[in-house]
Amino acid sequence: MHLTRFTDYSLRVLIYLAVKGEERSTITEISERFEISRNHLMKVVQELNHRGYITAIRGKHGGLLLRQAPEAISLGGLVRDTERDLALVECFGDGNECVITPSCRLKPILAEALGAFLAVLDRYTLADLLGPQRRGLIQLLHLEDGDAPAAS
Repeated sequence: MHLTRFTDYSLRVLIYLAVKGEERSTITEISERFEISRNHLMKVVQELNHRGYITAIRGKHGGLLLRQAPEAISLGGLVRDTERDLALVECFGDGNECVITPSCRLKPILAEALGAFLAVLDRYTLADLLGPQRRGLIQLLHLEDGDAPAAS
């Protein structure tokens, strides 16, 4: 299983906003810190805002904030929301033309594996990605200690 860049960037945005806490961030700021395309990040932020993960405030004093606590953001839910196609093989899709599908056991086995993958992610939240590593994230993202809430 390979997660798309869209999901990867979604996770990065959420991690960044969680580290920043109540302080607003901008797309440009996040783009520069992760050295990723601002244009691509705009699409990610728009989707995260639409899905209720973040709040995007427009204007001079605008910015991005998490809409809910990191403990409330399920990694499994995020992957389901951001991955456009969880069909691991052709027979998962509507356009299946594989001739052995009626007698093949691959589909149910892969469906079980995908379910297990998502079940593991369901046990974790955005808060689990921070934990004791929060101080390291602050340093790696070049955030001043005063810019982020104290480690909890």
